[in-house]
Amino acid sequence: MGMVKLDETPLPGVGVRYDFDGRFGKRVGVITHRDGRRELFVSLREDPDACAQNIVLAEDEAEAVANLLGGSAVTRRMAQSMQDIEGLAMDWLPLADTTPFDGKPLGSTMLRTRTGASIVAIMRGGGAIPAPGPEFILRAGDTVVVVGTADGVVHAARLLNGEPQQKVTGRTS
Repeated sequence: MGMVKLDETPLPGVGVRYDFDGRFGKRVGVITHRDGRRELFVSLREDPDACAQNIVLAEDEAEAVANLLGGSAVTRRMAQSMQDIEGLAMDWLPLADTTPFDGKPLGSTMLRTRTGASIVAIMRGGGAIPAPGPEFILRAGDTVVVVGTADGVVHAARLLNGEPQQKVTGRTS
């Protein structure tokens, strides 16, 4: 399946318009307003400014629709482009109720030292916290976005959820 060519148009004072030519003759797009609202619209390909239909969604409604549509294509695309970088792995790791780090600062995991992987963001309550510092308090139910080597990410998942670490065996190539 090919990539959809997404056009991005800044709308000063409003937000950003993202749209693309749909495979079935329609122009499909979303306007992200600065206040968090999302406006979903459909127009004819020949006349992108003549809007056939539009729906305005609150932030939580937009998130529900995004989840129904299979998660965020933007984050998937970002993950895909990061995976294209040789040797880099990225994963979304939900913190289980059993995590030993519930209520503890991120620094206490010593994740980078112990696994070589880094937490680059935390998803909590529908929002993202990018680049959290070592003092950031983790909670069971958070989803941590971890970047590192494939092995490092696997070890990070085990560590964060309190599973026993397996000895890393040196690979010879």
